[in-house]
Amino acid sequence: MTNPSCIEAPLPKGVSDFLPETADKITFIADSIHRVFELWGFRRMITPLLEFEDVLARMGDELRSKTFRFDDRQTGRLLAIPPDITPQVARVVATRMHALPLPHRIYYSGRVLRQAQMQSGRSREIFQSGVELIGLNSPEADAEMVAMAVEVLKDLGFTGFKVDLGQVEFYRGIMDSSGLGAEVKAQLQEAISKKEVTAVRSILEAAGAPERVKEEISLLPRLYGGREVLKEAARIAGNERSKKALDNLAQVIEILDIYGVAEHLTIDLGEIRGLDYHTGITFEGFVPGIGEAVCSGGRYDDLTAKYGYPAPATGFTFNILALLASMAKRPEVEASSSRDFLIFNKKDERREALEVAQKLRSLGYTCARDIIKRDFESSLDYAKKTDIRMLLVIGAEQCAADQLYLVRVADRRAVAVSKEELFDKGLELKFDQEGENHG
Repeated sequence: MTNPSCIEAPLPKGVSDFLPETADKITFIADSIHRVFELWGFRRMITPLLEFEDVLARMGDELRSKTFRFDDRQTGRLLAIPPDITPQVARVVATRMHALPLPHRIYYSGRVLRQAQMQSGRSREIFQSGVELIGLNSPEADAEMVAMAVEVLKDLGFTGFKVDLGQVEFYRGIMDSSGLGAEVKAQLQEAISKKEVTAVRSILEAAGAPERVKEEISLLPRLYGGREVLKEAARIAGNERSKKALDNLAQVIEILDIYGVAEHLTIDLGEIRGLDYHTGITFEGFVPGIGEAVCSGGRYDDLTAKYGYPAPATGFTFNILALLASMAKRPEVEASSSRDFLIFNKKDERREALEVAQKLRSLGYTCARDIIKRDFESSLDYAKKTDIRMLLVIGAEQCAADQLYLVRVADRRAVAVSKEELFDKGLELKFDQEGENHG
């Protein structure tokens, strides 16, 4: 609830405040992702919030069109807020890490801003956690990205999710060998990206395309499914570029079989997302109940060369807010926003309260002291509203001199415990039927 007497303080469209409960959940999800990244040998990099626009512009026209820009009063140059962290990693690797041995295994986490159409309702602020594997041009490197994404989703407790695999070189080979003009190709690209089979056929008919070209291109939006897609694609692929792309995809899938993640894979050769950016394998991860991808990535062998250091590269990123939308109500995520103890001191002297709090923290528990002077019920209500699990009363009438009074906030069940028992068992203390029910 907002304060009716507060000053008007609206936010720009497309950005949000994240209050502590939500911020705790975002942190929990990000930490879970980073734990997997580190287990796979990746090291964290932190990139700046600002870049010179002409430096960042080398990432390509698609992302450049979504970039926030403004003047730098100090230099007179145009500054930009990055719409994606991958180009920043490419810049750092090319300019500051080129003397180090390859490959570079880098992970990152941060917020980026992207321009969005006002009527779209989409957030302009994106929380990203991703990895970049720079310096390896092999199917195993691409497979590693997909396998790691699957491991993260499993680690987060998802079931029934799918990772769609694409290969943009297959599409490029078919289009380049078609003999069609640039305008017709642009129309087809838009229709294929939307899976509009009828529109694709109409464009080809109007362009007078040969039957072979019609068959190849008309099939693109329908090349979606299991491994049978590879056989169907091989049947129509009449150029070496597309055949090589299919062979690469088959090798990646073969390696993913070793990782044991085949059940989560689908093939989509009509997926042409990021066509001006990716150079090979692409993939997107989808979880039940969410219409947008929670992770996406692929191979991008040309990016570091734009900063003077040619190196093959592959990577992917998670959209943390999309993950949050799909798992915010899960028990383990809900628990991540709770705290352990609130100390309510009924004694005039504060030493015991501070010493107990310090000891609990040294044992790894979160512990706050209710410094405000208020009665028991008010303190219990505060604990409930701020998602604290236990109220620890010092100096309660129900206790002996060497005891503390522990109240479980959720159901008000209480028990008198010694300090030794509390410090030994903490939150694992049993609230049996003999425990009091305060109030």
